[in-house]
Amino acid sequence: MKKNVLIIGAGGVAQVVAHKCAQNNDVLGDIHIASRTVEKGEAIVSSVAETDALKVPGAIEAHQLDAMDVSATVDLIDRTDSSIVINVGTTYINMSVLSACIESGAAYIDTAIHEDPLKAQEGAPWYENYEWKRRKECDAAGVTAVLGVGFDPGVVNAYAALARDDYFDTIDTIDIIDVNAGSHSHYFATNFDPEINFREFTSEVLTWQNNEWVSNEMFEVRHDWNLPVVGRQPTYLCGHDEIHSLSQRLDVPTVRFWMGFGEHYINVFTVLNNLGLLSEQPVTTAEGQEVVPLKVVKAVLPDPASLAPTYTGKTCIGDLVKGTKNGNPREVFLYNVADHSDAFEEVGSQGISYTAGVPPVAAAMLIADGTWDVGRMANVEDLPPKPFLSVLGKIGLPTWIREGNRQEPLFA
Repeated sequence: MKKNVLIIGAGGVAQVVAHKCAQNNDVLGDIHIASRTVEKGEAIVSSVAETDALKVPGAIEAHQLDAMDVSATVDLIDRTDSSIVINVGTTYINMSVLSACIESGAAYIDTAIHEDPLKAQEGAPWYENYEWKRRKECDAAGVTAVLGVGFDPGVVNAYAALARDDYFDTIDTIDIIDVNAGSHSHYFATNFDPEINFREFTSEVLTWQNNEWVSNEMFEVRHDWNLPVVGRQPTYLCGHDEIHSLSQRLDVPTVRFWMGFGEHYINVFTVLNNLGLLSEQPVTTAEGQEVVPLKVVKAVLPDPASLAPTYTGKTCIGDLVKGTKNGNPREVFLYNVADHSDAFEEVGSQGISYTAGVPPVAAAMLIADGTWDVGRMANVEDLPPKPFLSVLGKIGLPTWIREGNRQEPLFA
């Protein structure tokens, strides 16, 4: 049964979502794109039309929307007859969009945890601060709400669930490793919204180690990994969304997240941070104008969506899982490799947006066919991983496994 889809947001990830929904509109029906600036949505509609992405004849339309306005969002869901809402706007709107879905009965999907723009750091586990408080509302309304269905969080959560189900009797550690070995040819840029990106890296680093929360500073702990395709890469311990659900939903003593950074990124980030230019607190200029330094930095940096045409190289993201099977030690790496140039050729986007944008479409397809339409709030690890990874393999993100000297595709 077709389920019309409302995409909220019109950035680089939304472009991928729109193209992938179009490629699968025999399942997902008509496509609607809502953003505060309707011209951005219209540009995505034009992009889909230029590539002739619609699998079968159907509608794709852009709409103006302030997604913080719950009643306006409910009205748009009703007017477009949308059964599934894919929220890929700023994380500040998550709770408002979720409220609209609960009121309208539409299924809700997002790709990252809710954030309060006035709070730089929330208590762990982060999901308890907003999302999980609303489980009973979803239950009472019978509304499916799937949280954090990007790549990380999202696909890496499914990798952890697959490891639990098929590869281990007990799991001791999950190390989630995210490396972008590509080059965008700009002096400095972020791969997604700079405001969200910098908030992530100016906060305290919280990880789950030996069944307790451990605090570090950003760029304090480094580890170099030898990864498939991209080779040996330096990474740093980071706080990240999926740690805050996997640590509570799976019985695993240690869950860590590692992200790759080059020296140039670290140097520029450090200078900006030390100068106070990554602050979210307003300052007043000599001319009497009040500005937020972080928003000024965001305004002068390249739009992440603009990086796509010149981006080259590959990403490698996966879970290194260690534990035991049948009483013997075991270690597997479940992962995906994506190519920036391939992503641009297919959907006009760079690889980071591609890896974030394909998973929510796979989730929407599983909700549409009933597999993930559970009528409650769930994190990805709460749901069957194999159908999800199977759909992902078919629509652009294959899963591979490395164990010892063996590397082979699992879902491709």
